[in-house]
Amino acid sequence: MEATIFTVPDMTCGHCEKTIRGALAEVLPGAAVAIDLSRKSVTVAGDAAVAQAAMREAGYNPERAE
Repeated sequence: MEATIFTVPDMTCGHCEKTIRGALAEVLPGAAVAIDLSRKSVTVAGDAAVAQAAMREAGYNPERAE
């Protein structure tokens, strides 16, 4: 499955990371998720639109990385 990289500028701490990881696990159970807090990036395998919507619902502003 193709992975999508998002930049999440308002992800600033471990709590943010945990919240985003939980939101993604809820909508894409079992999907591979990699988070790089220092780069403010989230890589997720699965439906990119669903992942982006879940992060927005959790209170973040993810944008697809170019």
